[in-house]
Amino acid sequence: MMSIPIALLKVAGSFALAAAAHSLVAVVEDITGNPPGIQLMDYVEAGQVIKLGRQDTVVIGYFKSCWRETIIGGTITVGAEQSDVQDGRVVRAITPCEAGKMLLTAKLANTDVSEAAALRAPPPRHQGPPRPEFTLYGLSPIVEVKPNGTLVIERADQPGEHYEIALGADRLTHGAFLDLAKAGIALTAGGIYRAKAAEQEMVFKIDPGAVSGRSPIVGRLIRLQPAS
Repeated sequence: MMSIPIALLKVAGSFALAAAAHSLVAVVEDITGNPPGIQLMDYVEAGQVIKLGRQDTVVIGYFKSCWRETIIGGTITVGAEQSDVQDGRVVRAITPCEAGKMLLTAKLANTDVSEAAALRAPPPRHQGPPRPEFTLYGLSPIVEVKPNGTLVIERADQPGEHYEIALGADRLTHGAFLDLAKAGIALTAGGIYRAKAAEQEMVFKIDPGAVSGRSPIVGRLIRLQPAS
């Protein structure tokens, strides 16, 4: 049996660690103060270090674990599912989310068409509303889009609701995020919707118990632009 050189294994391990360290695992939901290097709605990577002043506060929502952390002061090392906090205070709470499914949907939307078709589940044979790819837990999604064109959100399980929103830069936070709560738009609890912008499209469900207003971002985020 051919043996694999130890040096090659070390190189492979280094690449694996590098890939893990550069995966986007969470989003910055709120900031108080002026911590360097981060701002509201930034995505953060596993292994990233954030240094807070004594009075600085940051709220981080994790995609996979759905932990929502409020951290005051100290040094934060971002993990895969939660943060390691030194010399600071952290309060954690689980928030309803399917952000992991949403990110997978966004990733599949950017793969080769034939590859995506092989990875996605086959459509049901019976006629009816489309199958939602993930669930949101806020009535007013935050949608990441390109700053041009139009965002269309329409009810997919029954006729009636239809929204068309021009994606001007003045409506987008950091030139990329449209908060429907700020726009005064609330979808219907329990409804299935289709969101489209440019060539991107996703089908999602609003949880029957979804809350109104500016609920936790990790539970109402949609990525409708090519993943970096």
